[in-house]
Amino acid sequence: MITPEPTWRKSSRSGSNGGACVEVAGSLPGRVLVRDSKDQAGPALSFAPDAWRAFVGELTRRP
Repeated sequence: MITPEPTWRKSSRSGSNGGACVEVAGSLPGRVLVRDSKDQAGPALSFAPDAWRAFVGELTRRP
């Protein structure tokens, strides 16, 4: 079975200066991956899609 490569994306607010950002890949079946843009070969966090939606939803409710 071939595992697809994740398609990574950053926030449009991250700018183009290569700053400290997180990248998210939601292109894999059943997983959302999150990594540090400065260490693209480093480890990534893996979330179930429902857990990721809950996490992001909580962030948007914070002041």
